[in-house]
Amino acid sequence: MSIIVTDLAGGETIAAGALTIRILEDGSSTDHRLGVVEVTIPPHVDGPPQHVHRQHDETFYVVSGNPRFTCGVEEIDAQPGVMISTPIGTPHTFANPGGTPVVLLCTVTPDLYIDYFRELAQFTGGPPDPAAIAAIMAKYATEVVRPS
Repeated sequence: MSIIVTDLAGGETIAAGALTIRILEDGSSTDHRLGVVEVTIPPHVDGPPQHVHRQHDETFYVVSGNPRFTCGVEEIDAQPGVMISTPIGTPHTFANPGGTPVVLLCTVTPDLYIDYFRELAQFTGGPPDPAAIAAIMAKYATEVVRPS
């Protein structure tokens, strides 16, 4: 096996509603242990509905901008250099309430969620229908949750 290099022009880029998702590692070179994506969120845009993953962990590293993470009822305003980890069963979502784009580096372990991102490509233009998003999430062991 040899090393895998993905440069600025590499990866698979997906437009999902207002978000841009670039798949850097889809799990095919890690025996499906790890998936890595870069997520770009334009200013004043919300992310997905709050949700929990039942079969994979998700970690976010803030590259640029100031995203807001919501975990249950707790809100975390992050800055570049901050890492947020959401283990299996942890409710979470993210948004960009600010005026500059946010770039996140996101890992999923194992890579189960990578095809979810690919399915999001069907949503173009405005915000996707929440019920449609929930149905796709369910295919990848993920549930939409409401804060208690």
